[in-house]
Amino acid sequence: MTALRDVARAQLRAARPVNLADKYANPRALLRHHAAKGELIRLAPGYYMAPPDDQPLAWRPTIETAAAAIATTAYPDEDVVLMGLTAARIHGALPRAIGVGIVAVPRQHSPITLDDGGRVLFVARDTDRLDAVRMPVETGRVLVTTVEQTVLDLARRPNLGGLEVEARAAIANVMPRVDTEYLLELADEHNFGRRAAELVRTA
Repeated sequence: MTALRDVARAQLRAARPVNLADKYANPRALLRHHAAKGELIRLAPGYYMAPPDDQPLAWRPTIETAAAAIATTAYPDEDVVLMGLTAARIHGALPRAIGVGIVAVPRQHSPITLDDGGRVLFVARDTDRLDAVRMPVETGRVLVTTVEQTVLDLARRPNLGGLEVEARAAIANVMPRVDTEYLLELADEHNFGRRAAELVRTA
């Protein structure tokens, strides 16, 4: 089995050299070789992705897919969750593309700048406590905060990602789909009841 095939079969079709270290003597060189030939996409230094089988080699992932792939390979066998503005994008609450991907992860990680522009921000959280569902991105399925959890996260940290105007617009766009009773229950679990009540009152 080739390194190219291994990446294509990996979760979200993405891998880092360390993910392949048990199979190849020099996985970094192999991944660089395939990227140089245009067979793999280098998302960021040390992070690679195989294009979907039905896409041309020139295909590039959205920043949401790239963020999910990078987080998944950085935290193998652990849950990562798309959150904040990135979750809002997946839920269709923010139609315009943005230049940041936001992911909840078990432990803090420095931001990663993508080769194609934009950056991935990591937020250390207890991912088991987040209200999340599996949703599709371009190369597989990934955990994404529910609309209720997304609203709470955006309200709590509207400046996360440096796009406060977009965060407030996303809240307004998604509120008609929110189960308000469940939102208040979730807010109480996260000690966020007052802000949630304000959101419901102004929706």
